[in-house]
Amino acid sequence: MLQQLKMEVLSEVFDEEVAFDEAEEDGQDELNVDLVELDEALCKIQITPTYSLPEHAQKVDLRRCPTSYKENTRQEKLLLAIAENFRCQYAHLYPDRKPLLLCPLNECGVQKFVSTSLRPTLPPFPELYIWDGCASFVSEFCSLDPLDPPTDPPKRLHSPTWLMQTQRGSCFDLSTLLCSLLLGAGYNAYCVSGYAVKEMCVLNQSLQQCPLLVTHVDGKDAKPRQQVKKYSVKPPRDLHSGFEQRQEDRRQADARAVLLQEQQQEERLQEEREHPPPDPMLGLRVHCWVLVLSGSREVPENFFIDPLSGKSFPTTDACFVGIESIWNHQNYWANMQDCRYGCAEMTYDLGDAVKWEYLLCGATGPSQLLIPDMKKQQEVEDDEDEEVEVSQAFQMPPSWVNKINISQQDMETRCPGGVKVVQYRKAKLETFAPYLLRDGLVTRLTTYSDLDCTHPSTVKEWYRHRHDQLDERELDKPTNVTVEHFRPGRKFAVKSHRYITMTPETERQMDFYGYARADGLVRRTEMPLEMTETFENRPDFMYYRHVVFGNRVKSSSHIYTEAHDSVHRPIQKILERFHRDRSKPAGEDVAERIFLVSEGRIQVTHPLEDDRIIPAWRNFIKPKDSGDSQKPHSFTRQMASTFQVDPFEKPCKDLFLYEMLVHMMKEEETVTLSVKDSEKEARAILAVREQEESAIELDISIYNTARNERARCHRETQERLAKEEQLRRKEKELDFLAPFLAQLGDPENLTREVALKLRSDCLADLKWCLVDRANLMQARFERETQELQQKQQWYQKNQLTMSKEDEDEYLAYCSDAMFRIHILKLRLNRHKDKAPQKYLSLGEKLKRDPRLAYHLQ
Repeated sequence: MLQQLKMEVLSEVFDEEVAFDEAEEDGQDELNVDLVELDEALCKIQITPTYSLPEHAQKVDLRRCPTSYKENTRQEKLLLAIAENFRCQYAHLYPDRKPLLLCPLNECGVQKFVSTSLRPTLPPFPELYIWDGCASFVSEFCSLDPLDPPTDPPKRLHSPTWLMQTQRGSCFDLSTLLCSLLLGAGYNAYCVSGYAVKEMCVLNQSLQQCPLLVTHVDGKDAKPRQQVKKYSVKPPRDLHSGFEQRQEDRRQADARAVLLQEQQQEERLQEEREHPPPDPMLGLRVHCWVLVLSGSREVPENFFIDPLSGKSFPTTDACFVGIESIWNHQNYWANMQDCRYGCAEMTYDLGDAVKWEYLLCGATGPSQLLIPDMKKQQEVEDDEDEEVEVSQAFQMPPSWVNKINISQQDMETRCPGGVKVVQYRKAKLETFAPYLLRDGLVTRLTTYSDLDCTHPSTVKEWYRHRHDQLDERELDKPTNVTVEHFRPGRKFAVKSHRYITMTPETERQMDFYGYARADGLVRRTEMPLEMTETFENRPDFMYYRHVVFGNRVKSSSHIYTEAHDSVHRPIQKILERFHRDRSKPAGEDVAERIFLVSEGRIQVTHPLEDDRIIPAWRNFIKPKDSGDSQKPHSFTRQMASTFQVDPFEKPCKDLFLYEMLVHMMKEEETVTLSVKDSEKEARAILAVREQEESAIELDISIYNTARNERARCHRETQERLAKEEQLRRKEKELDFLAPFLAQLGDPENLTREVALKLRSDCLADLKWCLVDRANLMQARFERETQELQQKQQWYQKNQLTMSKEDEDEYLAYCSDAMFRIHILKLRLNRHKDKAPQKYLSLGEKLKRDPRLAYHLQ
């Protein structure tokens, strides 16, 4: 019914268009008159009244807007007439439904069809080539202006270029910008005008979980089931009572059930407390979002995108209550389906005219309206003499919006003013633009333990462009534990640092990039009196070291000094563990060695052999130091105790044990130095971190000319040098009147006689210079010719008595002389040709000279 009425009324609307075609045959004057009348008639069509601009819209100078923003073309006026006819039929057939958003006003107060407000654009940023990048950019770049009233569509729909400048708009403005970017990226996207819940319309995310806190559980993380070997040793028989075990399991199950019921009851009460009160305007709040249909860009199924939050939702989500209409840059569709139960049961086959009423013919293809063209009717003469009307397609006018320009600064700044704060459930997310804060902070996530967000629990911060390569910092408020994560490239190859305070010799843990260190250190854990280090990929196969320290000896003066603080703590015990070295037998390899420094003992444990269940070990007691390093250590059999796994193996000789003891004592000295170096390195890392935090530096790329001070100074220096060079060149240009003016005393005012005299003197001087130069070249030419003739006469006289060398020398001289004579001849001829031109050129310069021009006219 709606389509029949639409075609009948549209035929009347297009009769005026046909009349113009007929008038063209009658005469140009009548055509112009008809065009004027049609334009006046179309201009009288008004859908909505004019409203005043918002306050923040004054930031944009509307006087600089292009003509397409302020006026409508003939094709756009015709489209407005079609839209007005569609609105009238829709309001007549469905008086209970709200009016459709068809032709709102733009920022210049001119009616524009909503489809022409879309401008498909593909910005030159790879991040905006996919839908989630476009959605996150729009949601972060723009701020929301809620609809007023929230139950009616807006009276104005601003262009995407206006939104890019003001960074504020309604949900319809944000959807228009997002849909334009998605269409430019190749997605089958549509703007949707409908109804949604209050939380989505006002961008209230206080009851939603923060996306940074959502953890994805992967089934691959589950522990693999242990395989039971066929010939494995059976476990010992369980002699406990099965009945008692079942009773105990039943009691524990009942306790767990009661505890689970209490937890569920508490969660239920918590949800009831958190649940917002019922919305009296549920189903009436107008909202606009984006629909992406499957097919293009390998989209598997249809989904919605909320431009305010940048999140995607399935088309069956309960947050979307109903749909009034959708549109893209090609067509407009009104929804004819029942939205009584939301959008869950809706279908999006836009080619189905029963469920989607289209404005222009063509659901998803090019926007076309089939209209009868009386001029192009073809009469087909057949048996029945029927007339067939050939339809002409009406094309959707091109977008009146300029190309959407997104600059690099827009991509970096994103948020309005560079700062954006979003409140989530028990969390607050703050986003900052790069280089906005002096410490390089770009994101801060604060979690709270209560719903009112008054008691912070953790603070997590992300950084960029830090010179110290700091990437992330997390502070646990209850325990005051700070964890810092660093990117590769910093000093000492620190990967992460966990600490409570920056004071040395306190509890902390440092992780390192082991591949970037020569010692292969990957972790160092410190306690007040202990230190544990873990290594990997070392040539000596060591992977673990544990050091126990004693209390620091206080000085007798009880005065704290830096020198006293730098004294290393006394070492009591050093434990080292090694991986198996298959190139050595087990008896010569070492699996663990313990240096009991305070007790003067050394314990060595060898690796476990393949066919043994216990390892071999050796214990040594260090001899007392005699004070003479040159004197060998005294060794007795009681200073070494060994355990050999094989009872049939011969015991070790005393010489072997003595050499092993001496080697272990040297190793103890080396390990002690390594431990002291580790202490020193830990102090150096803390000192560097304190210095870095006191004077934070941000790295700026050499290609970032806007922020790179060094590059800017270099550019300014180059420009200054270029200007100075240009001034020097101008100064080097000689003033041909200067010497003649100097002869006259440099008079300020010249008379006509003086000007004529200066002109004649200057031309005469040039003439004599040209003549002198010609005479000089002529003299050189004659001298070279005369010398060549003399040389030739000498050759004729001495030709018979000359040697081979003299003859070659003569020929070489003749060749050089002929070349010089030829060059002098060319220069002389060229000088004669250009001399008159130079003379005339000087005359023209003298006429144009401001000092002589007045007198030589």
